[in-house]
Amino acid sequence: MKAEIITIGDEILIGQIVDTNSQWLAQRLNEIGVSIYQITSIQDDRAHILKAIEEAEQNADIVIMTGGLGPTKDDITKLTLVEYFDDELKYNKEIENHIKLLFGRIKYNFTDMDLQQAMLPAKATIMKNHLGTASGMWFERNKKVFVSLPGVPNEMKGLITTSVLPKLREDYHLPFIAHKTLHTYGLGESRVAERLTDFENSLPDSIKLAYLPSYGRVRLRLTARGVEETSLMSDLDENVVKLKVLVKDIFVGEEENTSIERTVNELLSNSKETLSIAESCTGGNISKMITAIPGASLFLKGAMVAYSAKVKEELLHVSSALIKRHSVVSKEVAIEMATKTRDLFSTDYAIATTGNAGPTTDETDKSVGVVFIAIASSSGVYVEEFFFGKPRAKVIERASVKALELLRKEILKNSLNSLSD
Repeated sequence: MKAEIITIGDEILIGQIVDTNSQWLAQRLNEIGVSIYQITSIQDDRAHILKAIEEAEQNADIVIMTGGLGPTKDDITKLTLVEYFDDELKYNKEIENHIKLLFGRIKYNFTDMDLQQAMLPAKATIMKNHLGTASGMWFERNKKVFVSLPGVPNEMKGLITTSVLPKLREDYHLPFIAHKTLHTYGLGESRVAERLTDFENSLPDSIKLAYLPSYGRVRLRLTARGVEETSLMSDLDENVVKLKVLVKDIFVGEEENTSIERTVNELLSNSKETLSIAESCTGGNISKMITAIPGASLFLKGAMVAYSAKVKEELLHVSSALIKRHSVVSKEVAIEMATKTRDLFSTDYAIATTGNAGPTTDETDKSVGVVFIAIASSSGVYVEEFFFGKPRAKVIERASVKALELLRKEILKNSLNSLSD
């Protein structure tokens, strides 16, 4: 079955809010075997809503709309649906009592405007919203399903979870869909795809491979779709094993909750080793990535944004002569930053970054996009030069991911060396 998601609201189109509803809805529908044909965002406009519903009815089996169900004049979704389905609004005493009960709990006065929320389409199956006043509405016509839900995320999620998904499962024989996602770092999408050409060509028709690239990483998602769950999962697992072998040198973990920062977190936590960070061009972004994962306090002892040469000299004790001789954007300064940071915080590992994120190069002779990353540990200091191009945000993001990738490699290398000793 195919579904179309329609989000209604001028606030989405002017960028005032981000449409997170569609992403969440798509994930939940996909989990029960419903494919997403299209996602559309439209204005609070009668003609626009009517046109979008009409087109969605031609494209999909299930149309799910969110937004425009409030009691104010700019919320016109309910009236437009009444027009589209040649329906009429009827008073619903059960919903009025429900709203009064909600208001009573928070000592909120019930007004005539609130009563409008109890006026609902006669042809719709009404789904009570236990978290708000806007009811969900389920219409059926010509073997198509149309569902209208409030745009408030927690209210929409509540109705989807308790009412919409159970009813879809009950009413329709849905296919089985499963995903397995592998995370890779250190190789671009085209290079990964070239490596996997034969593997991809050998996949059965029931399994597809998708490449999901972002700065510094490529996620490889295998999707299996069919009616027989047991054999499908067996084929999926078998191909996951094959894929892991082909990307073993760049593979860091499975599924959506895996990231390079989470992998580093687990490695350092498990080994009971510590980390410190000195950032120049990345401006604290590496520290932000690390501390966003719970448990960072177990291993991260401290971090510093040593942005200016003066701070590098006075707080990190990087030699002014070294900076003058090689400039702040150099492998020599990166090495010194990493070494001094490790000493300053007394840690097992230290990361240091220095480079030109742009748009200007300040007083260095290195072009915009050049970044030096150094990793210091008990086995010495490893430094590498990179060119990340433009713009500034891309340089910062790619440098941050690459620094964590290099740290991961250094941790694993030292771990293997300790086992062989």
